[in-house]
Amino acid sequence: MRDEINTQVKQAMRDQEKERLTTLRLINAAIKDRDIAARSDGNYDGVSDDEILQVLAKMIKQRTESAKIYEEGGRLELAEKERSEIVVVEQFLPKQLTDDELRDAVQKAIAGTGAESIRDMGRVMGSLKGEFAGQMDFGKAGCVVKELLAG
Repeated sequence: MRDEINTQVKQAMRDQEKERLTTLRLINAAIKDRDIAARSDGNYDGVSDDEILQVLAKMIKQRTESAKIYEEGGRLELAEKERSEIVVVEQFLPKQLTDDELRDAVQKAIAGTGAESIRDMGRVMGSLKGEFAGQMDFGKAGCVVKELLAG
């Protein structure tokens, strides 16, 4: 995954796509920050692709929240910049699940973990995060899990 990101950085430099290049460099910086944190825990090989997916998902979540705040504040140009960064980051994530696919995945996770009440939500979410890292919005998934376990 790192190689793909670095290849895209070089391509953006060649094509002189400044905004894309800036976003790609932000991605590399976030990954390096996670690498440094991993080294302090004794992992000198750097972070895995799964952890890189988590970093990318976090970046998208941050930018989505920022865009919403900028829109509410009337700063449409900044909201648009955040959205353009989301488009670049999403290129490295697997295809996102649709709402129907998300609901089906939650139902299977509930059945697979034997969850019966809201107390079992942690097990269900753990199962989903293990299987669908980078493929779903876990905020939405949490709401669906609560709905299905409560009703």
